[in-house]
Amino acid sequence: MKPTAPLHVYEVRPRIDHRGVDLISDVLPFGRLWYDTPDDAIGYALHSSRSRDAVIRVYDAVGNVIETHEHKGELKEWRGLPQQAKSRHAVSTTGSLLRLVNQF
Repeated sequence: MKPTAPLHVYEVRPRIDHRGVDLISDVLPFGRLWYDTPDDAIGYALHSSRSRDAVIRVYDAVGNVIETHEHKGELKEWRGLPQQAKSRHAVSTTGSLLRLVNQF
């Protein structure tokens, strides 16, 4: 069974002051972002979760869901560096570290 990536959930809600919408999610660095239009907020949510599965719900002023967008992420399994590249990197780091130590 493959491990699944966490689902990103976004809410687009109209602001109380009627100046655009708030994009709200736990995955955002500050919890919410302000946008002029719902389309701008949806675009940001789709872009920032392009490698993860996401659900974007758009709410009206009363709190009813008026749109739902589901995005299938394109997360690919990371395989890491080839073994040969890892050893070359370790040698070059060690070599420069030795040169640095020998200077003092």
